[in-house]
Amino acid sequence: MNQRKNKPLIGISIGDINGIGPEVIIKALLDNRLQKLVTPVIYAHGKVLSFYRKQLGLEDFNFMQIRSIEEVHHKKINVINVLEESPEVIPGVETQEAGKMALAALDCAIKDLKDNKLDALVTAPLNKNNINSPERKFIGHTEYLTEAFGVNNSLMFLVAEDIRVGLVTGHVSIKNVAENVTAENIKNKLDIMNQSLKNDFGIGKPRIAVLGLNPHAGEDGLLGEEEQNIITPVIREFKDNGHLVFGPYSADGFFGMMHQKKFDGVLAMYHDQGLIPFKSLAFETGVNFTAGLPIVRTSPDHGTAYNIAGKCLADEGSMQAAILQAYDIVRNRGNWEEDLD
Repeated sequence: MNQRKNKPLIGISIGDINGIGPEVIIKALLDNRLQKLVTPVIYAHGKVLSFYRKQLGLEDFNFMQIRSIEEVHHKKINVINVLEESPEVIPGVETQEAGKMALAALDCAIKDLKDNKLDALVTAPLNKNNINSPERKFIGHTEYLTEAFGVNNSLMFLVAEDIRVGLVTGHVSIKNVAENVTAENIKNKLDIMNQSLKNDFGIGKPRIAVLGLNPHAGEDGLLGEEEQNIITPVIREFKDNGHLVFGPYSADGFFGMMHQKKFDGVLAMYHDQGLIPFKSLAFETGVNFTAGLPIVRTSPDHGTAYNIAGKCLADEGSMQAAILQAYDIVRNRGNWEEDLD
């Protein structure tokens, strides 16, 4: 991406307008420190933001509506209307209309990313149920963006200050996890994680821990043979090629002893094995980053939280962290140099 003269343009897709996405976006952007670093472009509708500004009593939040990214103003919070008419906002209620807006916001942001008009994308949480239809299966942001940018493999990478966890299998049913824990998949995810730690996080020689699939990492074959037959040979191959890859470790003992602090990244075999400890340790500041894409995409590590939507109870920490992480990765990739004049 060509370096721009102004601040990095960070797109923010609104997600589900009846969840906490709009609230955490508004609260995060009320922090003037963020606005000094980036130029936010929210893909939504002005009426949605006006509704929550009044609903939450956050009258200090001001924005400028623009018709397209070409009209962006670097000293303002910009909003692009992704639909001509805004759906009715009903905090805490799942509606099909909200799903249509969430997908329209995402698609509009993807178009601007493909046209090289955004430096990064931060996605607010959406609800898969009101997006899915018989014609379209929406598994998640990670899979949708991976397909949109024509990438064969990407990595769901949960990151925070003291812990970074990637997944071999992401949104996969537990009954199908073992068949997807293959040598090829583990190699692909390790390659992406290793390159991401170097290029996106500026770590010259990453240390990566690999977790086992089975309890106690298989107990030498007593509780499962995937460690002996699949995972350990891959680790050995990476070590032979000069990479600092270690394991397989038993997940419970690994996180119980806080061993994640000794490594730059941890590769878990399946969703809950990695995300339960991650969210337990870093829920308010954790960021979901999609590694392996040609573009930068981050997201807060929480969902729509319908139960507290519109009540001014949502914590914006993870959204703030997602915006800052996007900014840092853009700089680490060499797509941006700060103007120190």
